[in-house]
Amino acid sequence: MKFTFSFLLFAFFLPFLVFAQGESLFIQEGTASYYAPKFQGKRTASGEVFHLDSLTAAHKLLPFGTTLRVTNKKNSKSVVVRVNDRLPSSSKRVIDLSYAAAKEVDMIREGLVQVKIDANSVNQMNLLVDYFEGKPHPGLRLRRYFPIITVPIIFFDK
Repeated sequence: MKFTFSFLLFAFFLPFLVFAQGESLFIQEGTASYYAPKFQGKRTASGEVFHLDSLTAAHKLLPFGTTLRVTNKKNSKSVVVRVNDRLPSSSKRVIDLSYAAAKEVDMIREGLVQVKIDANSVNQMNLLVDYFEGKPHPGLRLRRYFPIITVPIIFFDK
């Protein structure tokens, strides 16, 4: 009886644990824009050459190489991008996307859209927490993620 109750309790809370895991990857939300074609072939702040057809982005604070999932809040379309450039610290936008990334989230016509930015993985979130330890990170929500420990359930026949 005790085993059945424990199993039912675990089964009831599992969806909430999965939801909490997804929510822990949230970093920031705000306004996004995308690069104008005039930047094609120019060097980014990381030293890479910018290409309109790459899935890259500029962010004020996140380290180069960070992979993010950017979601258009209006239509829920998302794209995974890699940070390789910087936004000016005075910018009111939270992220600038490459043309290809902007096209993926269907924001070309609007130009500016509201987005949600998530770490692309639990490991990426933990790397960001480590990177910003002791450093200011205004506007970013960074929380260490501790994986759920699962214990295998073994059924014994009587």
